[in-house]
Amino acid sequence: MVVVPRKHRSKDKVVDRRSLAAILTGLRASGKTVVLTNGVFDLLHVGHTRCLEDARSRGDYLVVAVNTDKSAEKLKGKGHPILPCDERMELLASIGFVDYVTSFEEDTADDLLEALKPTMYAKGTDYTLKTLPEKDTLKKLEIKAVFVGDKKGHSSSKLIAKIRKKKFD
Repeated sequence: MVVVPRKHRSKDKVVDRRSLAAILTGLRASGKTVVLTNGVFDLLHVGHTRCLEDARSRGDYLVVAVNTDKSAEKLKGKGHPILPCDERMELLASIGFVDYVTSFEEDTADDLLEALKPTMYAKGTDYTLKTLPEKDTLKKLEIKAVFVGDKKGHSSSKLIAKIRKKKFD
């Protein structure tokens, strides 16, 4: 069975993992290149946009996996995320060059990579192949790692701290 994607509205781009796996199988069967990236994406900023745009330029379809609220809090600490997962996913889905958005709760993207089997796995330039937690899974599944975006100079955590320090009249 081949699943063919249709024209999307933003909310149509938010897909559960099982449905997304079927869609991506169809895309890969038709010769399309699928790029997967993941992150918390709390308080979207220009660094996120640059990474996502660069990731999308590497293939035909861009899939973004978003850490759930529980997962984001575990990674970033108490008080995170600022925006709930469903809103973060909807914001990402509204970006024209993002094709699909899903969520994940695991500590790493290993299970996601196993389920979705993208052609490439994109991470920001703050990672290297040596520091990538999923490197063994990428090797096993023959998924190419690509490092995207500009030098890490933006951070949601820094943005939140800046907002907290600011005195508003």
